[in-house]
Amino acid sequence: MKKAKLFRYFLAASLLPVAAWADDTGQAIVVTATRVATPVRNVPAGITVITKADMQARGYTTLAQALNAVPGLGVVQSGGPGNAASVFIRGSNSEDVLVLLDGVPVNDPSEANGGFNFGIYTLSDVARIEVVRGAMSGLYGSNAIGGVINIITVQGGGAPKASIEMAGGFPSQGQGSATISGSTGKFDYALSGGLDEESGFDATPKRMSVYAGVKDPFRSKMGSVNLGYSVVPGTRVYVVARAQQTDAGFPNLGYPIYDDHNEFDKNTNYFGKLGVASELFNGRLSTDLFVARVQNELHYTNLLDAVDPNGAQANDVYHGTRTDMQWNNTVHLPDAGISSLSSVMFGAEYINDSAKENVNEAYGGYPYTQAVDHAQHTWAGHVGAQTTLLNRLTLTAALRDDAVSSFGNAVTWRTGGVLAVPEADLRFKASYGTGFLAPSLFDLYGKDSYGYSGNPNLKAEYSSGFEAGPEFEIPLSGPDSFINLSATYFQSSIRDLITFVELPPNEVVPPHYYTSTEANIGRANLNGVETEAVLSPAPWLTADFTYTRTRAVNAETGAALLRRPQNVAAATLTIVPAPGFSITPQVQYVGRFDDYLYANNGYPVGTGSSDPGTIVNLTASYRLNDKFTLFAVGKNILNSNFEAVNGLQIPGASLLLGVRATIQ
Repeated sequence: MKKAKLFRYFLAASLLPVAAWADDTGQAIVVTATRVATPVRNVPAGITVITKADMQARGYTTLAQALNAVPGLGVVQSGGPGNAASVFIRGSNSEDVLVLLDGVPVNDPSEANGGFNFGIYTLSDVARIEVVRGAMSGLYGSNAIGGVINIITVQGGGAPKASIEMAGGFPSQGQGSATISGSTGKFDYALSGGLDEESGFDATPKRMSVYAGVKDPFRSKMGSVNLGYSVVPGTRVYVVARAQQTDAGFPNLGYPIYDDHNEFDKNTNYFGKLGVASELFNGRLSTDLFVARVQNELHYTNLLDAVDPNGAQANDVYHGTRTDMQWNNTVHLPDAGISSLSSVMFGAEYINDSAKENVNEAYGGYPYTQAVDHAQHTWAGHVGAQTTLLNRLTLTAALRDDAVSSFGNAVTWRTGGVLAVPEADLRFKASYGTGFLAPSLFDLYGKDSYGYSGNPNLKAEYSSGFEAGPEFEIPLSGPDSFINLSATYFQSSIRDLITFVELPPNEVVPPHYYTSTEANIGRANLNGVETEAVLSPAPWLTADFTYTRTRAVNAETGAALLRRPQNVAAATLTIVPAPGFSITPQVQYVGRFDDYLYANNGYPVGTGSSDPGTIVNLTASYRLNDKFTLFAVGKNILNSNFEAVNGLQIPGASLLLGVRATIQ
């Protein structure tokens, strides 16, 4: 392949966050969207893949930062790093997003809604992140209504190598990470560790009279190993283990907001996976059998402060575990007639979830308790197929049946196609899919001291929807000059929403004359447009512009769903003014959105429209030689006071200076 063509693909990969890796034709490849390695251009879904190179070029150190500029995603973090963060894909709820870690579902069973806390993961051992938008339950089961995010960690191979990164900056922050990877004989390995500490910013908005300048600290420690042994050529036995502890402070969203010195979360996450993967019959059959264990622990504490107007104190413990066993297979079929690159996928999965929760809190001297201690399990089977006809039309289909112990069976499916029209530099993608969300363990069995009791008769939430749109890749004046334009219209509906409801007075259960539970009530309608323009007008300049418009409403009342901005736009430039020197400015605009509002006196005033915000980041790096690179990361350099959650502002301006070394 000519150097010019290689350079063009390199530019496209560095600009478009879609390339998991590339085959020998230079096409970006992704696995999560179909369970079989497929060029991104042939997948009928909205896909973004953030590579390690993207993370470094844009200064990402946390998962929430890495996802923040992805089209169709809304990242809502309650303050700075380490604080709780939710992700809304195409207007769906945060619990409607399935998160995988190396292919294992890691949503937390002890979360009240069964969701995932995006605010506590750092990226030291992450090789890439694959984001697939749209209903994917036909492949992955519960929670995959809005989409799937697969976090893929570093795997060893090749000559031994050490990658080290150290940085420090303003205000009072320091980071360090190291990865040692490689292979020797039949053995491959990757060992990673990371530490991230910040004195923090005050998440309480400066507009409020209760602002006190109390810094909210953050500290995260992570260690992981990925070991493999190739028993025979094509068969690898592997083990993956990961542990992370994240501590963070934050203000009390009470009546009023209080800049609390003593309110902290301590999150500890353990992950383990043991399996064997084989390529059999000259590569015709790929099979992977594994068992995984996920354990999440959250300890929330709030010591009583004499000047806190809320009189708040807490000592809460959440413990969630998941055991996941999967057997996944892909049969690669020979080309026949008009059909090529055909595959059949099938597999089975068993999941056992448990949650134990003990909440002990008090407000103004009034105690509050909440508890759940229960488990549920799921048996599932899935089958799928993919083929390309006449080298122009790629078709995919998937079907899955989940048998959930709490309510019964959920059958979901997905189908789609990509039509290539090279004469017009055009590809047209379209797909339709269904999804479901199983009730969480708290929805089913939780209880509190104020009269709440879960509903063991809940059904699942169900969704259906489609997406369609064109993509043009148009060459410009030279071989390295091009423009890529894409637009996708999406629409979906979610029914049988699991909703908190108050029950009629019940004087038989004193002292609680009002009780509450969960019920399958209501429906949500979601639709919108995702657009992207990628330009490479010169070898030293690339630009990526995205715009997403989302309409997410309660289908019965027409009211907008909270924290879903209608308009979101982002622009990322990659400028290479000299060899080895790159500058990456990034601007994101988040439009108005409905939220629970807090007045300037710190007191809640109901729901309404929250103000928009613009955030500007700037990253620069200079490669000294083949071993050392200097870098600088400026976050929120214009010091925006944007409140992603009304009543909590994003961190202010920061600067991080560091060095990255690769020793081989």
